[in-house]
Amino acid sequence: MKQTAPWSRMLRLTAILALTVASAAQARLSVFEALDIASGHPTRFAQCPQFFVDGKPPAIPARPKLRELCYEAFAILHSGETKTPVYVAQRLNRQSIEDADEKRATKFFADARLPRGERAELEDYKRSGYSRGHMAPAGDMPTPTAMAQSFSLANMVPQDIQHNGGAWAKIEQDTRRYTRRAKGDVFVITGPVFTQESSRIGSNGVRVPTYLFKLVYDQHDNRAWAHWQAHQLPGAGAADGGGVLAGLGALSRR
Repeated sequence: MKQTAPWSRMLRLTAILALTVASAAQARLSVFEALDIASGHPTRFAQCPQFFVDGKPPAIPARPKLRELCYEAFAILHSGETKTPVYVAQRLNRQSIEDADEKRATKFFADARLPRGERAELEDYKRSGYSRGHMAPAGDMPTPTAMAQSFSLANMVPQDIQHNGGAWAKIEQDTRRYTRRAKGDVFVITGPVFTQESSRIGSNGVRVPTYLFKLVYDQHDNRAWAHWQAHQLPGAGAADGGGVLAGLGALSRR
């Protein structure tokens, strides 16, 4: 039996870090009445467990403004405090990456399953100086529906345009390159990390991350590693503090 303890510990530690900085809410999570069952996109990870190792989603602490969102090709734990993902979960494999040749969508949208007071709107990003940075990359999407869903603002963080299309894009490309060679499923967790220095944009106060992380776990080979990058702010110099935190070296050398 394969051991998934290293991956479990890594996910648990990162989730604790992301949740700690997201909010210090006190009330319990309320029932999300806007659930659209007919849409096929429920708001409980129990209904899309395939994006988590062994089909076992992590336990989510009961907090207000913390929502579980399922999509066709990924799942999101969304924070209504930051108006961004806490993290996004994906299950990739060779077939899904080979199928990921869909025409890129262009229509960003606010996810109507999130209450207005908990979500980013298109106006928040306009003239902000930031791009809408995918956490589940559009380049990973295997179907037209998945591609369209990846443009939900629930899947976005405010990201410097050069960082989005440069250093961070390379991590996404390297992850796909590794997955094409993998012998089984590769589970990926991606998200932002905020600090006291994190600013906000727009009238809804969408939080700008200080760092971005990507955790990768190859279930077949029982290998796990993490990417961590300082987010380059508009007008700043090259971001530092990035790299592979754990694992067996850079993906580009695999």
